[in-house]
Amino acid sequence: MPVKQRRGEETKQRLLDAALTVHEQGEFTVQAVQLVSGVSLGSLYHHFGSFDGLAAALHARCLAELLDGVVIELERASTARTGVTAVVTAYITFVMDQPTKARFLHSSANAAYLPAYADMIAETKRLRMTRIESWLAPHIAAGSIEDLTDSLTEILLIGPVAELSRRWLTGAEIDLARTAELLPPRIWAALRAGG
Repeated sequence: MPVKQRRGEETKQRLLDAALTVHEQGEFTVQAVQLVSGVSLGSLYHHFGSFDGLAAALHARCLAELLDGVVIELERASTARTGVTAVVTAYITFVMDQPTKARFLHSSANAAYLPAYADMIAETKRLRMTRIESWLAPHIAAGSIEDLTDSLTEILLIGPVAELSRRWLTGAEIDLARTAELLPPRIWAALRAGG
């Protein structure tokens, strides 16, 4: 990678890291990102187009990290049931290990700026969800998992874990480790064929 391109990537990562830091500190402003990153406003606009563009890029980065971890664990599973457990466990592990990223991801999911970046977010998600759907397909074909629409399967598989995580991240007293044991069989019951 040429030096100029490498520096540009380093600047983008510094801005994304700073945005995550200031969001966690409760001061999610362009001025706070500039101060923490040491990067000029002009450079921020050069790389992201706007502060909203920076926030959307951070959302996409956090989403990619979460789903990459889920996909890795899912693809290691051999049965439909262990796959469901892998998804739930990987999601909860991400939330517990990366609460700052998880908090940003969950708090920005309905942010007013995201619709303008819907295509970028959808592509980030699509790349990973395609792998999840590819893993599920033979289990659906074999009759282990109910043949539902992709969106309903996603809601049943990830929806409960996402809601649980959102509540934990906003301060609800939930034992995530214990829930990681309790939730997979219940999600499996919702997804298994004939369940």
